[in-house]
Amino acid sequence: MRPVNLLPPEERRGGNAPTRTGPLPYIVIGALVALLAGITALVLAGNEVSEKEADVARLHREDAREAARADRLAAYTQFQNLQEERVATVKSLADSRFDWERVMHELSLVLPHDVWLVGLTASASPDSFSGSGRASQLRAGSEGPALELSGCAAGQDAVAGFVTALKDIDGVTRVGVQVSELPGGSKEAGGSSGGGEANTECRTRRYIAKFEIVAVFDAAPVPITATSETGLASATENAESTSAESTETTSAESTTEGSEG
Repeated sequence: MRPVNLLPPEERRGGNAPTRTGPLPYIVIGALVALLAGITALVLAGNEVSEKEADVARLHREDAREAARADRLAAYTQFQNLQEERVATVKSLADSRFDWERVMHELSLVLPHDVWLVGLTASASPDSFSGSGRASQLRAGSEGPALELSGCAAGQDAVAGFVTALKDIDGVTRVGVQVSELPGGSKEAGGSSGGGEANTECRTRRYIAKFEIVAVFDAAPVPITATSETGLASATENAESTSAESTETTSAESTTEGSEG
């Protein structure tokens, strides 16, 4: 037999009972779940933003602390730069030191027997040259060392031979004859009576020629000038003053921190 439920539909219970409330509860529950998810996401985002802001603030503090430390250590950086400059200066001085002893030795070897000198001036730069006339003009054209030679020779041929011999000295690039004249006034090799006179008259015979010659070492390194040395000394004094001030500042900060502690 087939069972038949004789109860009215509104009084029935179980799976066969009709839905009385409808879909509204489910909609409300879904909305609450969505709201809870939104609030959770908002809270998480806020926490992440707060953490990032804290990281930024911490980085700013660290940057300020390291900048202050770098300022305190700036004097040591200046000392390092000063040390490098001094090393470069010493190397430049060593490279530009001109070996006058070697030049004098070679001059004594190439000096002919029929040529004798009454004056010799060695200058490392045009500023230290004391000659005059055309000798100054030739010397001013070179930044390197130079020799100014004055004396006499047994004739103009001997002067020409001496000029050739000077070119054999290691480092000589130019040899200029300022004056080469006999007692009677005969001049050769581009001489001019306007040039400087020798300190001693050595023309004791009519065939003896008096000369003034400049030998130039153009390829020699230019020595350090007094201006460069003065600038280096000023830089040293400034660096030392900065170091002293930095040391005093560091000591004061350490004292303050100790008192606060």
